[in-house]
Amino acid sequence: MTNGVQDGKQVALVTGASSGIGEAIARRLLAGGWTVYAGARRVDRMSPLAQAGARLLDLDVTDDASMVAAVEGILADTGRIDALVNNAGYGSYGAMEDVPLAEGRRQFEVNVFGLARLMQLVAPHMRRQRSGRILNVASMGGKIHEPMGSWYHATKFAVEGMSDCVRMELEPFGVDVVVIEPGAIQSEWNAIARESLLRTSGSTAYAEQARISAGLLAGADKDTASPPTVVADSAWLAVTARKPKTRYLMGGGAKLLVGLRWLLSDRAFDRVMRMAAARMAKAA
Repeated sequence: MTNGVQDGKQVALVTGASSGIGEAIARRLLAGGWTVYAGARRVDRMSPLAQAGARLLDLDVTDDASMVAAVEGILADTGRIDALVNNAGYGSYGAMEDVPLAEGRRQFEVNVFGLARLMQLVAPHMRRQRSGRILNVASMGGKIHEPMGSWYHATKFAVEGMSDCVRMELEPFGVDVVVIEPGAIQSEWNAIARESLLRTSGSTAYAEQARISAGLLAGADKDTASPPTVVADSAWLAVTARKPKTRYLMGGGAKLLVGLRWLLSDRAFDRVMRMAAARMAKAA
């Protein structure tokens, strides 16, 4: 048995932990006394987490061998995994016509298939120990839509539906599956998504829409984005609550936009998003 188990600490695996939401969640769990395995491809960027007490993993969620090694290594070290935080992901933006199918497949590999594979790998252990929490970081983008984000939103809608099904499958074994739905969050995600958008559609027939959509993303990043700690606080509630909610919605604009999506018809919501994008693009 390892020190982590001897000390009675619970064990978590957090993916995409090199920055932003993943780093914040890892830090919150560490502060709560958990043993945290922080996984990412950019291990060099996680040295501050190591200094805070995290155990670093070179983890690529598009590489099956990497994921298998990570889970087997944690179980060999500690004998248990109490929480999986599936946070690794990115936003691939651009008009559907412009985005190569290879990029669409990669978006699904990272945002959906990597998440699914890690659930497959931890589920047998959590079933045997009759406890565990799986937190799948989706987005308010799994509940709303916007132009230029077809592949990204498709992955987040998929995570929502997959999580609901797996929640029902694992509940009889004492395992909870929770969806984390951030809105606009201060991180490098936004800048990467904007760069992807303009690189893909900034010189095509969709150039004007791309410019406006990039302005919408930039405006959200500047004016409404919340710090990643708000997501970490919700993740902490999700792993510590006796009976967690099935979904936690938080962060800039999330409750407003998801509420509007519920209230409005499809075309009315389309108009709202177009007007918001045009206004923010003009301000930018």
